[in-house]
Amino acid sequence: MPNDARVASPPPKPLLIFDGDCGFCRRWAARWQRATGDAVNYLPYQDETVAKKYPEIPRQNFAEALHLILPDGAVHTGADAAFRALAAGGAERWLFWCYRRIPPFALLTELVYEQVAAHRQFLSRLDRFFLGTQLAPPRYVWVRCLFLRGLALIYLIAFVSLWMQMDGLIGRQGIAPAQNLMQNLKKIVSDRHIGADRFHQVPTLGWWVVGDRALHWQCGAGIILSILLLGGIAPAPALFLLWAVYLSLSTLASPFLDFQWDILLLETGFLAIFFAPLQLWERPGRQPEPSLPALWLLRWLLFRLMFRSGWVKLAGGDDSWRHLTALRVHYETQPLPTWIGWYAHQLPASVHSVCCFLMFVIELAVPFMIFCGRKPRLLAAVIFTLFQGIILLTGNYTFFNGLTILLCLSLLDDGALRKFLPERFRHPLPRPSGARWPWKITAPLALLVVLMTALTLPMPGPVAQAVPRGLVALFRWLGPFRSFNGYGLFAVMTQTRPEIILQGSNDGQTWEDYEFKYKPGDLQRRPSFVAPHQPRLDWQMWFAALGTVEDNPWFRSLEKQLLTNSPPVVALLARNPFPRAPPKYIRALLYQYRFTDPAARRATGQWWRRDYLRVYAPPLSLADFRLPNGN
Repeated sequence: MPNDARVASPPPKPLLIFDGDCGFCRRWAARWQRATGDAVNYLPYQDETVAKKYPEIPRQNFAEALHLILPDGAVHTGADAAFRALAAGGAERWLFWCYRRIPPFALLTELVYEQVAAHRQFLSRLDRFFLGTQLAPPRYVWVRCLFLRGLALIYLIAFVSLWMQMDGLIGRQGIAPAQNLMQNLKKIVSDRHIGADRFHQVPTLGWWVVGDRALHWQCGAGIILSILLLGGIAPAPALFLLWAVYLSLSTLASPFLDFQWDILLLETGFLAIFFAPLQLWERPGRQPEPSLPALWLLRWLLFRLMFRSGWVKLAGGDDSWRHLTALRVHYETQPLPTWIGWYAHQLPASVHSVCCFLMFVIELAVPFMIFCGRKPRLLAAVIFTLFQGIILLTGNYTFFNGLTILLCLSLLDDGALRKFLPERFRHPLPRPSGARWPWKITAPLALLVVLMTALTLPMPGPVAQAVPRGLVALFRWLGPFRSFNGYGLFAVMTQTRPEIILQGSNDGQTWEDYEFKYKPGDLQRRPSFVAPHQPRLDWQMWFAALGTVEDNPWFRSLEKQLLTNSPPVVALLARNPFPRAPPKYIRALLYQYRFTDPAARRATGQWWRRDYLRVYAPPLSLADFRLPNGN
């Protein structure tokens, strides 16, 4: 609290006096000095000039607390001195405002200060562990540069991957034509929903133009924008347009773009808009520091992604997760395993249980290290990256692993990156300059994002019931934009692997198998690596096998297109047994697939074995798809 003491020879500007023999005090004085600049002077009380100039203050008092001497001769101590010094330098003025205007805050901070002063030696060790010995404030210019280029690559991969399959998925001759979707939506959405309101209901450019050419233009625009972002050209506008185009295609391509990595890319891309520099050409040596609220929103996204992935496994009620047995079947039953996944499946059950336990530690405990200072944050980045690398080796999860590793980059700073950069990039960058996102935009944005995304986290029943209805209504209003999401893969572990085998026939007696490019079919075909490309039809076939034909309306359309040998749909397959003319009949059988063991693979060369389950879809001819009016 303010001290009644005054000095006869006040300094020309505020002077903060600290204990120079205390490492904890020295480090924090150095950090504050960088924050306040030339506005405040700093001296250890051991300096002989202090005793000579300010004999009014006993030396013992200096040893017990910070002292701030103002130009008018007033002396302030403790938390009051710290807040006044920071405010005098223009930093963290809100803290001093709270100290003066909110008595409980002032009382609490003084109590905390007393405890800190009494345990400086212990806190010094914690300070070195959590914050390190680096006194200069961390910089994130190179972190942002690499993050944005990594995001550009992921956008590029996503758009190229979709473009390769788009005609077969949502083109005019595709499985779920975007034209049909928009025609149905125009019938459903009331005439009063026009303009921006209609776009809010279903955010897609398809309201204005839809068709194969328009779809290709959107993918082409996404690729061009990704290349511009990769080159650092107009990063903020490019990111906004990338987000808008991918949102448009995600809306049009449902159900083929409803995966968690699609919404993760949308949310990451949205936050990256405010992380990007406001420049026409991004050059690390000539740009300001990134927005700290935007940086912490990316870290908050990584926390939610990892923590909720662990939480849903425990909260889903699946005993295989709780008993640590889920990984005994995971590598076999995941959508598109790799050949390394086959070998992982052969490991002893005890190894699977240990790995499952470690997975829960990584997903439920390590995320909190994000908020525990620099060193724990760097360690968390390493752990998450290794974890995603293991997942990448054993399963094909498109660009999801790369995007998660990219988010781990937000946990680093330029100091941590410098040792990995080429020699010419290791020199300190010039002082930041140029325009940056103002706090008037990023602070409210951070509040909005935290409030909206907090609703996706697990919370006790009474807390959930106490959430204001206005917040819930706002969350629902923002839902169509897919940028405030909840995450969590494999809440319930799939214990078996049913596989749909599509077959065609010209006589209803002899049936030929259609072969997909990546999903299991041929028992002797080795599981392959396909990520970061996503064969979206192969993925949807995995989900369809877990349900029924009625649960997957698009499946009937797939059958119809195969009965016409639709070129873009057939191009999605590895083998069409009817290349000259389409079959007269088509059906789908359901088999139970399992990995073979090493002995069986050596004897037969097969990676899979299978058992027949039932008919998934009975034989149909093209006539069965005709409507009563003959269409």
